Amino acid sequence: MASGSFAAPARDPFEALGDPNRRAIVELLGTGGHSVQELADFLPISWPAVSRHLRLLKEAGLVVEESRGTRHIYRLHGEGVEAVRRYLEQVWGEAAIAG
Repeated sequence: MASGSFAAPARDPFEALGDPNRRAIVELLGTGGHSVQELADFLPISWPAVSRHLRLLKEAGLVVEESRGTRHIYRLHGEGVEAVRRYLEQVWGEAAIAG
């Protein structure tokens, strides 16, 4: 799924999205950037579990991390999400984006 300057992710994005907690994190990050604690406040899992899920999502190229002082803010990685969308369109055509 790599294209242009976007490096191939270390993990399969679809494998990363196979876990319901990671999908919930992706949905929450769709609303904007959040810290680990903010995400943990919304989810029925612990702060360390959220941190592990974020690491896997980051390795899959779906999430990026930025430091703001002592906090780490996570947000969706546009290039990774776009690569997944392009793959789905390639495999399933218009059915992948039809609503």
